[in-house]
Amino acid sequence: MGMSDALINEVERTGRTNGTVTIRAPIAGAIQALDVREGMTVAAGQSLAQISGIRTVWLNAAVPEAQANLIRIGQGARIALSAFPGESFTGKVTAILPITQPDSRTMTVRIELANRGGRLRPVIAAIIRAAIKRRRIIIAAALVLAVAGIVSLRNTPVDALPDLSDVQVIIRTSWPGQAPQIIENQVTTPVASTMLSVPGARVVRGYSFTGDSFVYVLFDDGTDLYWARSRVLEYLSQVQSRLPEGASASLGPDATGVGWVYEYALIDKTGRHDLSQLRSLQDWFLRYELKTVPGVAEVASIGGMVKQYQVVLDPIKLAAFGVTSEDVVEALKRANQETGGSSIELAGAEYTVRASGYLRSIEDFRAVPIRTAASGVPVTVDNVAIVQLGPEMRRGIAELNGEGEVAGGVIVMRQGQNARDVIKGVRSKLDELTKSLPPGVEVVTTYDRSGLIDRAIENLTAKLIEEFIVVGLICALFLWHARSALVAILTLPLGILMAVMVMRLQGLNANILSLGGLAIAIGAMVDAAVVMIENAHKHLEHWRHEHEDTEPDTTTRWALITTAASEVGPALFLSLLIITFSFLPIFALQGQEGRLFAPLAFTKNLCHGRRGDTVDHA
Repeated sequence: MGMSDALINEVERTGRTNGTVTIRAPIAGAIQALDVREGMTVAAGQSLAQISGIRTVWLNAAVPEAQANLIRIGQGARIALSAFPGESFTGKVTAILPITQPDSRTMTVRIELANRGGRLRPVIAAIIRAAIKRRRIIIAAALVLAVAGIVSLRNTPVDALPDLSDVQVIIRTSWPGQAPQIIENQVTTPVASTMLSVPGARVVRGYSFTGDSFVYVLFDDGTDLYWARSRVLEYLSQVQSRLPEGASASLGPDATGVGWVYEYALIDKTGRHDLSQLRSLQDWFLRYELKTVPGVAEVASIGGMVKQYQVVLDPIKLAAFGVTSEDVVEALKRANQETGGSSIELAGAEYTVRASGYLRSIEDFRAVPIRTAASGVPVTVDNVAIVQLGPEMRRGIAELNGEGEVAGGVIVMRQGQNARDVIKGVRSKLDELTKSLPPGVEVVTTYDRSGLIDRAIENLTAKLIEEFIVVGLICALFLWHARSALVAILTLPLGILMAVMVMRLQGLNANILSLGGLAIAIGAMVDAAVVMIENAHKHLEHWRHEHEDTEPDTTTRWALITTAASEVGPALFLSLLIITFSFLPIFALQGQEGRLFAPLAFTKNLCHGRRGDTVDHA
């Protein structure tokens, strides 16, 4: 394609040194090369660009080596293509490449086909033609995907916010009564230094408190939590033997940093039950029952008073009887145990022998012998100490609305579970357990994340419906054709349902960010369908104008729609691809930023993918 004399004369007639002139290519095709650049001086007859037409197309066919000798250059050929079922195209062999593929033992034969009407086009246009030819299958597939999307929508985990916490495993080591410095030196440091070698561990943090050590092992993003827990257990077994006697290490719950989903309090307004009794109800009744709810990783007890047996030693009496505190501790350990004595056979029956020694009451503690005095009289715990029931030492309290102390529990959700379903199960279980509580004891909900989740989902759902209505009205107003507007409008729920289905398959939950991506995409989802529908209308109007306003038959109508869709389909696909690529840098974000914005970009791109599907199958 070059600069003709007529085109130069047209520029001269404008009388301007700067201007824009449209150069129309003599044929339809694809630009293979540009011979000029901006700022160059162009002479008459100079080539501007090289365009390859599509009047004839090449087709490369793989022919078995044994049959290659039957083919000659110039030989006629008849080709059947899947995009045009029931049709065939004629051509001739123009080249035989003398190279045999070693894996398939085939030779490549080039066939030149006449492309009348430009029906043979690149991949996107071929996909469009195949989809229109098999439109019933495409509609059936869309309905199946819509049903799958509805099922996925009902089963997709729902939460208010995406989980921003790192993949972490918590190691808690309890060593009662020890000072923080001793805990740091003898427990936290050995455990933390061993965890540095765990595969995939990114950060190891240790914290020491009175009687407790916490070591946090943070892993790389994408690490499976249960794989990480198994690796930590392996390395924890190596350091167990180096821990001091009395120190016991265990892993924290398989939950995340945002697993706290529900909290409740036990109250008794009648005053018949004190804090220790309420805490006992929580520890020995509610806690174990609530752990059976699917998705619950841990039920942590808070508040109240933990009941314990307390032995208060009297130093004067200890000195008088010549007994030390270590003697009292050892005596209590020996007394509070049971041992087996095998079994005996008597009168044809077998009896199991055991020594029962568990301490079950204050009187049992008082009667424990420590040593025997010189007079032969045993010295018991009651002689040197006061035994009583009392509360465990506390470092905090749980108070409800300024009305006084209470006991309660915190529900921690397991990783990857549906927060709303877990909370629903917990509430149902509490309603069932409330009937078994003593008279006067009530369970009061103090925190319930499902309220936040429901409000967030309802707000976004309302906005989605509003956008549906606005987009539908605009399509109906400007297209001014009910069926065409319906096609554009139906792409919105269909695209969202397909996006939700893929979200479910990818393990993403529905939250403010992921649903926000759908809301952002709604305004742009319909444009591809509108452009394609409008182009089809223009082709139909042009045909009616040429045929004196007569209506085309079914075959002609579908042929016109196919031509219209093939014209704009590749351009629409490329535009959608560019928008999709513009969101790819978000997936390169690391840490909390990536976990926060990735759901939005993911759902936005899923909707773009659905729009591309609309382009291909309109």
